[in-house]
Amino acid sequence: MGEMANSAVEFYPKRGGGGAEANHAGDFGVTLEELRSLMELRGAEALQKIQDSFGDVESLCQRLKSSTSDGLSDNPTDLEKRRQAFGQNFIPPKKPKTFLQLVWEALQDVTLIILEIAAIISLCLSFYQPPGHESEGCGNGSGGSEDEGEAEAGWIEGAAILLSVICVVLVTAFNDWSKEKQFRGLQSRIELEQRFAVVRNGNVIQIPVAEMVVGDMAQVKYGDLLPADGVLIQGNDLQIDESSLTGESDHVRKSADKDPMLRMLVTAVGVNSQTGIIFTLLGAGEGEEEKKEKKGKQPEAAVETNQNKAKKQDGAVAMEMQPLKSAEGGEVEEKEKKKTNVPKKEKSVLQGKLTKLAVQIGKAGLVMSAITVIILVLYFVIETFVVEGRSWLPECTPIYVQYFVKFFIIGVTVLVVAVPEGLPLAVTISLAYSVKKMMKDNNLVRHLDACETMGNATAICSDKTGTLTTNRMTVVQSYINDQHFREIPDPSQIHHNTLEMIVNAISINCAYTSKIMPPDVEGGLPKQVGNKTECGLLGFLLDLKRDYAPVREQIPEEKLYKVYTFNSVRKSMSTVVQMPDGSFRLYSKGASEILLKKCSSILGANGEARNFKPRDRDEMVKKVIEPMACEGLRTICIAYRDLPCNPEPDWDNEAEIVTDLTCIAVVGIEDPVRPEVPEAICKCQRAGITVRMVTGDNINTARAIAAKCGIIQPGDDFLCLEGKDFNRRIRNEKGEIDQERIDKIWPKLRVLARSSPTDKHTLVKGIIDSTVLEQRQVVAVTGDGTNDGPALKKADVGFAMGIAGTDVAKEASDIILTDDNFSSIVKAVMWGRNVYDSISKFLQFQLTVNVVAVTVAFTGACITQDSPLKAVQMLWVNLIMDTFASLALATEPPTEALLLRKPYGRNNPLISLTMMKNILGHGVYQLIIIFTLLFVGEKIFNIDSGRNAPLHSPPSEHYTIIFNTFVLMQLFNEINARKIHGERNVFDGIFGNPIFCSIVLGTFGVQIVIVQFGGKPFSCAPLNVEQWLWCLFVGVGELLWGQVIATVPTSHLKCLKEAGHGPGTDEMTEDELADDEEEIDHAERELRRGQILWFRGLNRIQTQMQVVKAFRSSLYDGIEKPASRNSIHNFMAHPEFLINDFIHNIPLIDDTDIDDESEWSRHSHHLHPAFRKPPPPPVQHPQRSRPPPRPYRQYSLPTTPNRNNNAIESGVYHLNLPTGPDGHWTTPSRQLYPLLALETSL
Repeated sequence: MGEMANSAVEFYPKRGGGGAEANHAGDFGVTLEELRSLMELRGAEALQKIQDSFGDVESLCQRLKSSTSDGLSDNPTDLEKRRQAFGQNFIPPKKPKTFLQLVWEALQDVTLIILEIAAIISLCLSFYQPPGHESEGCGNGSGGSEDEGEAEAGWIEGAAILLSVICVVLVTAFNDWSKEKQFRGLQSRIELEQRFAVVRNGNVIQIPVAEMVVGDMAQVKYGDLLPADGVLIQGNDLQIDESSLTGESDHVRKSADKDPMLRMLVTAVGVNSQTGIIFTLLGAGEGEEEKKEKKGKQPEAAVETNQNKAKKQDGAVAMEMQPLKSAEGGEVEEKEKKKTNVPKKEKSVLQGKLTKLAVQIGKAGLVMSAITVIILVLYFVIETFVVEGRSWLPECTPIYVQYFVKFFIIGVTVLVVAVPEGLPLAVTISLAYSVKKMMKDNNLVRHLDACETMGNATAICSDKTGTLTTNRMTVVQSYINDQHFREIPDPSQIHHNTLEMIVNAISINCAYTSKIMPPDVEGGLPKQVGNKTECGLLGFLLDLKRDYAPVREQIPEEKLYKVYTFNSVRKSMSTVVQMPDGSFRLYSKGASEILLKKCSSILGANGEARNFKPRDRDEMVKKVIEPMACEGLRTICIAYRDLPCNPEPDWDNEAEIVTDLTCIAVVGIEDPVRPEVPEAICKCQRAGITVRMVTGDNINTARAIAAKCGIIQPGDDFLCLEGKDFNRRIRNEKGEIDQERIDKIWPKLRVLARSSPTDKHTLVKGIIDSTVLEQRQVVAVTGDGTNDGPALKKADVGFAMGIAGTDVAKEASDIILTDDNFSSIVKAVMWGRNVYDSISKFLQFQLTVNVVAVTVAFTGACITQDSPLKAVQMLWVNLIMDTFASLALATEPPTEALLLRKPYGRNNPLISLTMMKNILGHGVYQLIIIFTLLFVGEKIFNIDSGRNAPLHSPPSEHYTIIFNTFVLMQLFNEINARKIHGERNVFDGIFGNPIFCSIVLGTFGVQIVIVQFGGKPFSCAPLNVEQWLWCLFVGVGELLWGQVIATVPTSHLKCLKEAGHGPGTDEMTEDELADDEEEIDHAERELRRGQILWFRGLNRIQTQMQVVKAFRSSLYDGIEKPASRNSIHNFMAHPEFLINDFIHNIPLIDDTDIDDESEWSRHSHHLHPAFRKPPPPPVQHPQRSRPPPRPYRQYSLPTTPNRNNNAIESGVYHLNLPTGPDGHWTTPSRQLYPLLALETSL
């Protein structure tokens, strides 16, 4: 299972190992031990070992009864024999916690421990009988209606408390257990989904990684995580990230450059592989390994293993299991380890808010319960010893202690009811339920908290190909022999030389794994296998009535001399073949504007090459490429070059090889927009989510597709930029990325074209770190390629494509879209918002109960020396509130209405003003009813009063009515709690949630049983029908009262405060620190911490200096006007930057762009802004008194260099901005400003 380690020379045998299964070689010519010792080595040693022991890799194959070309046979007995001899490709996961362990964990809850102790003391004391029943002198405690039977029953209360504690513990443990089980189910599903290509019987097939055996011939492609150890048979340009094995993050080069495919002979699997051995050694402690892997994850990570993945998630499971527990160990190292081990995302926004809220409520509850106990004790002491003037007699001690224990139990009960221990449960149930349901909506959630974070998303950066489009490429236009064909040309229209050249260039210079297969169903479209763009080109050959297969048979993959594989930096792919005369021919294909810059000739109408000058190129761009791109086509240029054999070119010098090309043709490939995407994007925009397209495609193509999807609309003020241009604008004079410059661009940016993976990462990081808006942006990113890994990891939620995505992308993501469809993201948003709303509903219900129960217990105890609600009753109420309500309210299904509101934002309070109004409103109703019943209830119902009852007195009807009414009011209030935004119809969709209905009815049934048959343990006396009807009537009153509350407008209640805000700014910076550290080597952490603080200090000084400068010059006048914050018209260009950018040659910008600039200048009637005099600053306003606050200091946002951008057409870009009478800039009418040349306006 380890990473592939092929030696620097030619093969680096993979490190794979053998377990304890001695020489279990079966009939194979090599033993497990031999393979294991081979896998221990790397580099030249490994090559040597292969030569000494086996001769060469071929003979190793023969010994393993495998073939380098045909792989293994698919014979089940042979495969089974291999599993017996060499083990299975599966590392058994860590054992899950048993139910008993979970019970033990649930028992660790502090409040439960306090209750248990109190109950045990109460039990012990109830069995203690003072000698001689002469307790007359011990005060009013002992007398009254107590008879022998009742005294005997004194133990019941303690026992009942213990019983209810056991109930709570079992319910909690069961929830944890089912959650773990669900998570493991999810885990195994993720593992089953991971398949790998192997050769069996000469055919390449995809099998689940667990079925790979030693001797399999595996086909590896860019971005795969290697699921076993092996020896490289054939490969080229291969680099592997072995950091999870070696801890070295540098990529290891494997074998000579040969071709994009890599064949690998599997030599060790499962526990016998290197990773397997490490995991076996670690046993349960895979934390360190996990840390190493996280650190070593690199953009081109071509390796890592399925089992690592499983472990990594186990780590996450363990964490998510107890969201609100602190580190039990508490030692510094433990904490340090946790800090580094846990990815920053793990503590979600919601959990942060909830933890904070739970702590606040807990503190308040603790204070209340302490006050309750103190008041009760003081009252009793003063009443007994001062007022009645008794002295403390030794024989009375147990009776007094019993009183004190009773007071203590009342206090603890108040605390139990006050502490919302149901919160973590509600979050868990809600998330687990959502995750399960999201599977049906094609969202495979890898990290639980991602689904809740998604509800707060404010921005989505989406790929184009495959996500917004169908990823089924077809060539629809072409430019061949100086002719622009708007549909597929007839082969007779093309010169035969050119046609031959096209056939060879496409057949040879496409990965041999890309193929067109016959359709699955008759009359269907042919199946595209492999790279979709290449399939589009191969389909073009078939449309030209030619076939690629004969060419590939003539020049098989082994004969390819050199391959420069496609990657995001090159944006092209080239293949070299040796001609019969010994010379070489290079075929190249790639993005047309990039490849045309490298062409010096082109095949003309007669099929002969003619000169191709920069002027011709500009002409071609204007006449052919831009029109194609504006129709949303991706343009691909196909070219070739002949190279001499003597002297042989230096193949490593790619820049010298891939240049001076001859252009054969340019084709326009269409990738139609998915039919459901425009509607999904419209929903996102309605829901307050900005969709941005980040693509490697040409800017015109990108803009055309963005318009079709609805990402940009005519008349909107938006930006479309190319990667180069984006880079130039966000970097300062030193070429460093400047957050302030990003802040000027991202709010309007809708399309980023020709972008590199770094650009995507920079954009995501820039949006997340931005402070321009009050709310911190929550960014979701979609990606499928290995190069998207960093951006997926950086984003708040990363979506990887389940079908087209590489393993590395999936590994870095939080959610996998199993259907690769953008509309599934909208479903994820809906579920995320639903989780948030479910928890708010639960909070609204829970806090109402808390407020009422605590107030009743507190005032009741202070006035009547006894809580009207007994400990056991409180525990039952707690059970209803916590467990059942969290189940009922957390499983509400989402509705489309959730998408009609804006995201809540990270700092928004959990409890909105409307919810606060509901909580307090219902609290007032319930308190009035309960106090009325408490103080005049006996008169209303004409029954005995239950107040001031002596110790161990039998339960009274009076207090039973209070308990029953209280519970019924909660039940009806649970229905009210289904709506949190002040809606009137609380029954809307109630039957769509069977769980809710069954829980409400079930609770009602149990309540009847408790009241009628609960007797002494529940302190209940049976009630008659009339009393029951009154209780029900008061309960139903809750629903009517809810309508009254909904009528009161929230805006009039100025006194209300929100609660449960997100983490403050200080905490955020801690997080950022942790995030920075997480990406750094363990040893550098300490050093880095100092550096971060040092840089922060420097940044502050620089900021202060900038502010002072700004204050001196009038340049920034009027910027801090709050209204102007989001309007781009009000930002001023900073003149210093204009010229400096030309002087410093900023890295990352292609030198060939100078041509473009002259191009642009020619088309514009103005001098380039970079050479123009800076504009005069606006007049300084006399009332100006202080520099603008830092986050909002912004400069002008120049729009994109593309002349056909709507923003420019409307003439938005101005340099001299007139000022209005108040000194603030006014937006001039559009026609005043002519178009300006904008290529490097910053």
